[in-house]
Amino acid sequence: MSFSISIPQLDYDRFDDAGLKAYLARAEELGFEGGWTMEQVVGGSPQIAPLQMLSYAAACTTRLRLGVAVLITTLHDPLQLAWALTAVDRLSHGRLDVGVGHGGKQRPFEAFGVQRETFVSYFTEGIELMKAAWSDEPTVTFHGRFRDVDVLPIQPKPVQRPHPPLWIGGTAPKALARGVRLADAFLGAGSSTTSTFAEAVKTVRREIDEQGKDATSFRIGKRVYVEVDDDRDRARERVVAGLHRIYGTGMRGIEDVPVSGTPDDVVRGLNEVIDAGADMVLLNPVGATVAENREQMERLAAEVIPQLR
Repeated sequence: MSFSISIPQLDYDRFDDAGLKAYLARAEELGFEGGWTMEQVVGGSPQIAPLQMLSYAAACTTRLRLGVAVLITTLHDPLQLAWALTAVDRLSHGRLDVGVGHGGKQRPFEAFGVQRETFVSYFTEGIELMKAAWSDEPTVTFHGRFRDVDVLPIQPKPVQRPHPPLWIGGTAPKALARGVRLADAFLGAGSSTTSTFAEAVKTVRREIDEQGKDATSFRIGKRVYVEVDDDRDRARERVVAGLHRIYGTGMRGIEDVPVSGTPDDVVRGLNEVIDAGADMVLLNPVGATVAENREQMERLAAEVIPQLR
């Protein structure tokens, strides 16, 4: 088992650089494997963009792996995104993890010039083009449905070979099969319940077997929105308020996904995630400030993680 922690991204007033530097340093001291961001290009939550935040984090850390989950790659140009990810990987000396997804039908694809009827194919081809850009070949030639690239020089290359680890999400069987084919790991969304995650893990494991991939190297993780408090009701109130800051108040079922309560409550909830198949748990406090999330990180490290199986 390994445990990662979310990197606070909210910027309501003024970026708390001193607080974030201390948060990242403490995350390394506490032994977390990684620090992760998320992407919300369109939304009411004032988030610092994930790759820019990871570049900042790279300069503040030496050991912590740096992840983003998930990048909605259909909303990005594949070659430009591959270039930006390469930069973060090189700035961090090979510590980048990349979660990718097509975003589902609810995304405002028209605002990004993407056809709703073909967004899944656009996503798949984009990942293939990114991998071509990361290959050892000095030039890229790629003739696809949406992109036509002929002997285009692409430098530099990522430190991690053949590319930074790709994590894929999803719950639908077809999406999970596609993810196992394209990626190196599976990360259950924070917006999914533990029971939904458990069913997805079963499908992922079946696909790993059927596609002949190495089950020992294909990682499985889950983001878990979490709040620890000695007052169970207050924990619930705070975690729901945090989820509404991220997703708004109209997302159906979002209040069913967090793990909250006393340390013992949170231990039980996280053990259920582990039992469902996670070998990496991404703990995601949802405070409005870096200080609030720092307090949660300290409590999780001291009172929860030592009790997990």
